[in-house]
Amino acid sequence: MPILNVKVSAKPSAELTHRIAETVLELTHRILGKPREVTSIAIDYVDPAHWVVGGRTLAEQKKSSFYFDIKVTDETNTNAEKAQYVREVFDAFAGLLGDLHHESYIHVHDVRAAAYGYGGRTQEWRFHHPAG
Repeated sequence: MPILNVKVSAKPSAELTHRIAETVLELTHRILGKPREVTSIAIDYVDPAHWVVGGRTLAEQKKSSFYFDIKVTDETNTNAEKAQYVREVFDAFAGLLGDLHHESYIHVHDVRAAAYGYGGRTQEWRFHHPAG
C-alpha cells in the first residue's frame, strides 16, 4: 500500500513513465515486499532547465536527476532492506535517465500505522481487523 512520488528531469514521455513505473514497482515488491496491487505511483516531469543543483541547471550541466519518495508503514522493513532499496533505485534511475547527477535523492518515509492508510482505513485498523 505504499505511495511512490517520483520527479524526473526529463520531457514527459509515455514510454519513460511506463519504464519508471515498472522499475519502481518491481523494486518495491522484490526488496520491500510490498504488494503490487496496492502500490500507487505518481510521476512528475521537470524540465532540466528548471532543475537547479549547486546553482546551475541540469541543462547547463548536461545531467539528469530525480527525486523519489516512498511512504511505507513504520516497522515493516528492516534498515538493510531500505539500504538495499536506496542503492538499487539509484542504480535503476541511472540506467533509465543516463548521466545521472550524484545529487539525486531517495527518501523512504516510515509512517506510523495509526496515521497512514488507504480506502478510508488506517494500517493500524487493518492490523486489528485483518478480515475487514
